[in-house]
Amino acid sequence: METAFFRMSGVSKSYGGALALERADLAVRRGRIHAILGENGAGKSTLLKVMSGVVQPDAGTMHLDGREVAFASPADANAAGIVCVYQELSLVPDLSVADNIFASNPPTRFGMIDRRAQRRQAAAALARAGAPDIDPLAKVRDLPLSRQQMVELAKGLAREPRILILDEATSALTAADVARVIDVLRRLRDEGLAILFISHRMHEVKALADECTVYRNGRHVTSFAAGTRSDTEVIEMMIGRTYQHAFPAKPARRLPAEPVLACRDLAWNDVLRGISFALKPGEILGLGGLDGQGQRELLLALFGVLRGCAGHIDIDGKAVSIASPAAARGARIGMALIPEDRKTEGLMLPMSVRENLSFAALDRMSAAGVIDRGRQQSCVDRMMELLAIKSAGVDVPVGSLSGGNQQKVVIAKWLIRQPRILLLSDPTRGIDVGTKQEIYQLLRRLADEGAAIVFHSTDYDELIGCCDRVLVLYEGRIKRELVGKEITEQNLIASALDLPVGQVSPSTGVAT
Repeated sequence: METAFFRMSGVSKSYGGALALERADLAVRRGRIHAILGENGAGKSTLLKVMSGVVQPDAGTMHLDGREVAFASPADANAAGIVCVYQELSLVPDLSVADNIFASNPPTRFGMIDRRAQRRQAAAALARAGAPDIDPLAKVRDLPLSRQQMVELAKGLAREPRILILDEATSALTAADVARVIDVLRRLRDEGLAILFISHRMHEVKALADECTVYRNGRHVTSFAAGTRSDTEVIEMMIGRTYQHAFPAKPARRLPAEPVLACRDLAWNDVLRGISFALKPGEILGLGGLDGQGQRELLLALFGVLRGCAGHIDIDGKAVSIASPAAARGARIGMALIPEDRKTEGLMLPMSVRENLSFAALDRMSAAGVIDRGRQQSCVDRMMELLAIKSAGVDVPVGSLSGGNQQKVVIAKWLIRQPRILLLSDPTRGIDVGTKQEIYQLLRRLADEGAAIVFHSTDYDELIGCCDRVLVLYEGRIKRELVGKEITEQNLIASALDLPVGQVSPSTGVAT
């Protein structure tokens, strides 16, 4: 077998009393795409932080191209040719795409930034990343999240890496962008680049990986050639137990006749165009379609975030005006929104788990403006147990938790309010299969207890497995409603592409 281009041996790292890595090993070869698999909290992120110079290991060695190396900073790792593209964006919203791509190393002329060269090189980096349509002069804040992620990839490629690390870097991308990135990564692999790829989307791993390594509880479990283990075998290695079907059974029951929420002709800025639907207690209603068709804006409009919305909303058969999130979450309406980006929209990362869990329900924990510490602790303890949130304590920063446990905190802080209507925007993005399974079970249990749920997901399997009905949006309109057995991958894809059902191959997703 070819000698590893990069090798880690016996690497350990602890944070306080918590052991994040324990004698972990990794071998990476040139011209190969190596998938790193494991649950959130398995040690993957710490492994990559050690490899990219973000943190220093407590023990172990690293060798690059036959020489022992140690990186004191990310700049050291970048200089050695190791570049990491993270799920969390490192972009400055008010700067242009070109300025972001070359923020740390702009081309210069006579001691000044050469703007013309920067635009030209940024365009080349975007083209190499599979996004030639992005304007280098556009402000990052004006781009949707999926396009910002493509800029992040271009930023990494502009550094001419020898080892490219993608840490859930496809989780915010549209299906079309994922297809482009897959083509880009295959080309880079064929050019001799070594690529590390972390994704909880098993179909992406199957499409890309040449080799796989599984970690669990900070330890190396096994490495194997891609395609030599079944999905179930891989998942069981990741979670350390027998894997059961991810989606709980959909109950066959009669729903109440009257909806808890009815929306008529909802419109906003040509993004939402005459949206009408009804939602009953005990129902999980999915929002499907290609990314950027109005799904996120629909949830924001319902929650009172958007200004200038037209149309009508009824709660329990009576017209209401939801002018703000405060009105939406009030007792009259009882709504909660789980946003798509937990780190920027759902959490205060430097603040404690306790504080984050309490934010949405401080009014229920207070008397005369003073927090009742006993009541607060009782609510926090109940949510920690209900959602099985793993943390070193409730007073540690929530940013220190794994991605899956952070997402549980976002959900738990709203469940304290016991909402009647729960809006979720791609809530399982970038979290592991074990945590996903827990969230699916939680949603079905909440629906069984009478909650009405609107569930936007970019994952067809989730819409099929979780939802009682699915509304497929296209250009801000409801293109099709799928119910029960109509909710299939073929129908979802056809509807998302505005094609008649039956004109898309269920195996390839390509129009026939």
